Amino acid sequence: MKTIIIGSLVVAAVTFAACNNSSTNSHEGHNHDTAATAGEAMKQETTPTDNSVAAVKPQFTNLDAKVAASLKPVFDHYLHVKNGLAADNSAEAASGSKAMSDALGKVDKAAMTPEQQKVYSENEDDLKEHAEHIGKNEGNIEHQREHFAQMSEDIYALAKAFGGGQALYHDYCPMYNDNKGALWLSEIKDVKNPYLGGKMPTCGSVKEVIQ
Repeated sequence: MKTIIIGSLVVAAVTFAACNNSSTNSHEGHNHDTAATAGEAMKQETTPTDNSVAAVKPQFTNLDAKVAASLKPVFDHYLHVKNGLAADNSAEAASGSKAMSDALGKVDKAAMTPEQQKVYSENEDDLKEHAEHIGKNEGNIEHQREHFAQMSEDIYALAKAFGGGQALYHDYCPMYNDNKGALWLSEIKDVKNPYLGGKMPTCGSVKEVIQ
């Protein structure tokens, strides 16, 4: 009996350590230049001793008001998807993704500068694809989470470039996908993990806040 108890404690300790292990490889496998650049910047971060979160500003400071207004619903519906997955609610995740698809079709690209159009175009098709998959897979939450992980890479790239219309926290889960890890964005500083849901809702760490 003592052996079983000790073994269980060891497993729990390893799991907790993995969850709290900070990792800088959250962008592995993402091919967009903007995300790669953001990943390099994240690797150079140092963890503040007071546990504060590093604040970063978006790349584009000359954003047209029409562009910002048309992008805001994209981020809002992404957060809808995130919150649905965090609550283990596949139907809400699907609903948010369908709304996100509609919002992507209304983004005002004509009001963007050529440089802004380039960044947006690098991520647009992937976002549409992942939103479509999540929207069509109500009831298959693990498949939704697979696409959400990839969607989050593209949303992160857009947030770093354009801002999200509000403060967005860049969170990271080191345990998802066989400990390969995955990022997500959140409107709140408290960690609510969309990949592990109710199993480990607070697993993860806050890397930065995009303001």
